[in-house]
Amino acid sequence: MRLLLIEDHDALRASLAAGLAQVGYRVDAAGDGQEGWEAAAAGEHDLIVLDRMLPGMDGIALLRRLRQAGSGVPVLLLTARDTVEDRVEGLEAGADDYLVKPFAVAELLARLKALLRRGRPADPVLRIADLEVDLAARTVRRAGRALSLAPREWDALARLLAAGGAVVPAEALAAALYGGDENVTANAVEAVLSRLRRKLQPPGACPLLHTARGAGWRLGVE
Repeated sequence: MRLLLIEDHDALRASLAAGLAQVGYRVDAAGDGQEGWEAAAAGEHDLIVLDRMLPGMDGIALLRRLRQAGSGVPVLLLTARDTVEDRVEGLEAGADDYLVKPFAVAELLARLKALLRRGRPADPVLRIADLEVDLAARTVRRAGRALSLAPREWDALARLLAAGGAVVPAEALAAALYGGDENVTANAVEAVLSRLRRKLQPPGACPLLHTARGAGWRLGVE
């Protein structure tokens, strides 16, 4: 069972990683939000233990981005904050469980086992016209031909698919592509969408990625 631990406190991260490895988990560890996102986005883990307060990209932003990308991997959120509002925010962002620091390792292990018993939901193959997207395998085909997408192109496609044909505003796409980076320009988002459009729509294919001027983008058949 492969687990991703995202925790910025060095001593706690090392201690938890060692303890989890001792009980049989294969543990990958990350010490900040960006590193954690890159590891989580690879889709190679059965469980994620995610600290809420992280440098670079906080845990809530990382979790929302992961869910927007279509991931169903179970996530246990760690936090030192224990108000009702904090718990609700974490669960609404997509956490499957919530554990307040400090905690006993035995409780952490019990909660991880409970998450595994619930099972990981199967990621469907989504289809729009002759476009097929396998969220679990992270593969894309158009008319049976495999398409190669860069990581941010994949993130944009996953966010558009999650909208179910509705227009996704530029701000939401910027969050899905770049997390909470306030320095991202509209041109950067447009450049990613332009590259994605070229790959999704080879010459002669019906358009699937549409620009809603002044509003954002949507995926679907006109």
